Amino acid sequence: QVQLVESGGGSVQTGGSLTLSCTTSQYIEAYYCMGWFRQAPGKERERVAHTYNRGKITYIANSVKGRFTISQDNDKNSVYLHMNALEPNDTAMYYCAATRTGTCYTTAYHYWGQGTQVTVSS
Repeated sequence: QVQLVESGGGSVQTGGSLTLSCTTSQYIEAYYCMGWFRQAPGKERERVAHTYNRGKITYIANSVKGRFTISQDNDKNSVYLHMNALEPNDTAMYYCAATRTGTCYTTAYHYWGQGTQVTVSS
């Protein structure tokens, strides 16, 4: 059974930093894409970042570009979301997701973690 386990969420003040971790129960390189998504109350789910090609290529959404980065450690079967200069608008539940299909489109992800809450106060 595939499991994705996130950790690292918490409460920070504006300008603070957090690093989210996601560890897979299976060999991470078996997944075509590893993604981070977020969803705030009353808002649609947003793709924040993803990696593909065994973590060698990354994508960062424009809304967080310059503040967030994504990295993947294949030896640890983990993917990380490094978040800097956090703003109240970043407050959301953050989810790790994985797909084995040959695309990183949002609808392609079929494995999801349980989510970790990030709260940024002003």
